[in-house]
Amino acid sequence: MPVSTVHTILRNRIYTGWFEWNGKLIEGKHEALVPVELWERVQGVLDGRFASKAKRCRHDFAFSGLIACHACGCAVVGEIKKQRYIYYHCTGYADKCQGNPASCRRKHVREEALEAQFTELLGQLCFDEEVLEWVRDALHASHADERREHEEAIKRHQAEHKRLQDRLNAMYVDKLDGLVDTAFYDRISNHWREEQNRCQREIDRHQNADKSYKDEGIALLDLARNAQRLFAKQEPREKRRLLNFVLSNCTWEDGEVVATFRQPFDMLAETATAVARTKAGENAKSAKSEIWLGNLDSNQD
Repeated sequence: MPVSTVHTILRNRIYTGWFEWNGKLIEGKHEALVPVELWERVQGVLDGRFASKAKRCRHDFAFSGLIACHACGCAVVGEIKKQRYIYYHCTGYADKCQGNPASCRRKHVREEALEAQFTELLGQLCFDEEVLEWVRDALHASHADERREHEEAIKRHQAEHKRLQDRLNAMYVDKLDGLVDTAFYDRISNHWREEQNRCQREIDRHQNADKSYKDEGIALLDLARNAQRLFAKQEPREKRRLLNFVLSNCTWEDGEVVATFRQPFDMLAETATAVARTKAGENAKSAKSEIWLGNLDSNQD
């Protein structure tokens, strides 16, 4: 008999001689096959089993799905040992599919060790107020051309919007003077107003794009500067989201995590590291300029 069928039978109260109707228990006229006391004890056992299973399934491992095994490329997943310790290991799926021993799977690393390594990585994004202001200025300068393009586009659409409005005003006067009939005026004026609406949408889009860049740039700087502190306080799911946002290509080899920063966090980390290694102010400026202005030149090629 299928397990699902057995489960249905064990859960069905009707075998006790009772059944439920509209939320009420009603005693049936049929013969009971199972004593009520025994049936209730069975429900308690089943509830306990399914509660334990659900509890196991609900556990959210902070780094599962985030790291790949350097040796075979398979996912590194979390597992609870002795009901309290969390270890991560490679699934070894590639080896198992080929019929080979899953040697990667036998290597484990404690979650605390991975968390410490990620914390150290995020520490590369820490920088002081001087670097923060310099990076803000560099970001502002690096997008000067883009900002000018938005401003020029806004001026073009504003001029077109005004030109159409002048035409509408002139044609309205012609209508009042009887030079154009109402049907012609309505048809042409509706078309020109649609064009005005299109111009206004483009104006709004370019204005929002420039504002969005400023807001997102400041938000990214704040996130980078506080990433290490935020990481320490967050729940597993939020830790994973933060790491996914900041890091890429996370791999694990013999207990060590290797990862690269996504843009623009890679330049922020490089800038913070260069400044930390530099003692003289002029050299610090040179290091920062080489990183940011050099990257700007490469983007413009």
